[in-house]
Amino acid sequence: MLRSTFALAIAAGLALTLSGCATSRSDVISRHDAQRMSTVVDGTVLTVRAVTIDGSQSGMGATAGGVVGAIAGSSIGGRRDSAVGGVLGAVAGALAGNAIERNTTREESQEILIQLRNGERRAIVQAKGGETLQPGDAVIIVSNGSKVRVTRAPVSTQPVVPQMVPQVVPSYQSVPTPVPGTRS
Repeated sequence: MLRSTFALAIAAGLALTLSGCATSRSDVISRHDAQRMSTVVDGTVLTVRAVTIDGSQSGMGATAGGVVGAIAGSSIGGRRDSAVGGVLGAVAGALAGNAIERNTTREESQEILIQLRNGERRAIVQAKGGETLQPGDAVIIVSNGSKVRVTRAPVSTQPVVPQMVPQVVPSYQSVPTPVPGTRS
């Protein structure tokens, strides 16, 4: 009974750990990327297509599932049966843990095809965030070298060009030109 309770506690911990894995949403920024300069490129959305980012298989799910399965399997039967049950439980637990990890880390995402202002095109896959992008939307691509995200462009994405401030030139009084044949 104690082993079964322990196995369930480990399985619950595994599920919570795997559900808190990283995301690729455009509105979630990792702590590592905060306060770092990024490159921003303007573009226009051409197409948006729904895709699924496959879940990870790091081995953590299989390992934890194998441990839980071995503990649960070894609690079956007598001494001889517990060894066989432990091995079978470990294999079954590893398969189940791997499947749990893969399913809990899968993300519904979108592939966004963007036309840049210089005419080039880029395709970027990211998880669905809080904003919905449509073809024709003005967007910005924010890149920090290793990660890229697409978000709706601010109201004005035109580069700010410093305007020339007219300088005040003192006006000079016109000097009358002398008329030929007269004394001035």
